[in-house]
Amino acid sequence: MDFQLTEDQALLKQTARELAEREIAPKAAELDRQARWPSEVVSQLAELGFLGVAVPSEHGGAGLDHVSYVLAMEEISRACASCGVIMSVNNSLFCDPVLKFGTPAQHAEILAPCARGEKLGSFGLTEPMSGSDAQTMQTVAERRGDTWVLSGSKNFITNGPHADYIIVFAVTDKSGPKVTHTAFIVPLDTPGVSRGHHDEKLGIKAAHSCTVFFENVELPDSARLGEVGAGFKVAMTTLDGGRIGIAAQALGIARAALDKSIAYAKERHAFGKPIAEFQAIQFKLSDMATELDAARLLTLRAAALKDRGQRTSMESAAAKLYASEASTRITHAAIQIHGGYGYTAEYGVERHYRDARITEIYEGTSEIQRIVIASHVLKG
Repeated sequence: MDFQLTEDQALLKQTARELAEREIAPKAAELDRQARWPSEVVSQLAELGFLGVAVPSEHGGAGLDHVSYVLAMEEISRACASCGVIMSVNNSLFCDPVLKFGTPAQHAEILAPCARGEKLGSFGLTEPMSGSDAQTMQTVAERRGDTWVLSGSKNFITNGPHADYIIVFAVTDKSGPKVTHTAFIVPLDTPGVSRGHHDEKLGIKAAHSCTVFFENVELPDSARLGEVGAGFKVAMTTLDGGRIGIAAQALGIARAALDKSIAYAKERHAFGKPIAEFQAIQFKLSDMATELDAARLLTLRAAALKDRGQRTSMESAAAKLYASEASTRITHAAIQIHGGYGYTAEYGVERHYRDARITEIYEGTSEIQRIVIASHVLKG
């Protein structure tokens, strides 16, 4: 395996780092404290092509690869995990499935403006009573001639309060032993669509999410994404890529916590010397650095395989599982290294700890990742 970045990848990584350090990191604490949607950052991400990194240029994107996407995601998330997940949702959960399953008309009318950042996308799979078990989904779409009538609700929709589009999964056939689903692209200004107030959350507070309601929403058949009854395939394929994005987000969070811990350990003195000279602190830092590196390698492997056109269900699950849990462990250790200061907002590591926790839950919980991995391992 070649670990050397290409010229384009290195340039994108440097561009993302400069944006993150100059424009995003200085306001990250304020965004978190006020739970403020970072509209100015979203605009800057759009200007640099970061909202459609792996979308071909003919469809409005940057035309780069998924390794580049991971590199950019880590840098942006290192500065602000909220900004990172806004970017991830538009790239992985919206643009990617529209690119894969969309029609030429959907590519021109919907994908291109979203990849350019002129519009913003979101993804609606989870419901109030349906998460990991899609068979309990209650949102339905009934076909009436050339029209579909959509009713139900989706919750925890990241970007939802500000998005222009949402990919919605709905039950379209209950006649078989298992219900079947179909995916639709729904403009959020369609009559019958409404949005709740943004959720109050433990972390990623500036990345607004909400519940979206659909009351007898009439959609043309041209709103359908993929074949009728193929919604589960669309969802699972999308989540394979989405999990790479969340793994990269977890990397950025963990790296920020490690960087701050190293700096603090060199500055903080106890018993006449920097605490970095104590073996107890050194062991924590070494474990943190090793886990971060292992998580990054798993994530880059999944991205590289995706770039080769391979299905990455197991590799994406492994990257997401390990990176998210490692991020929680690393941010936990960062608080311990900072002592009492780690528990305050002054040094920022408590924000990283809160932000890391969600990476073990959304786009498939750690438990679901283990089920995915086990199914592949047992198949041999």
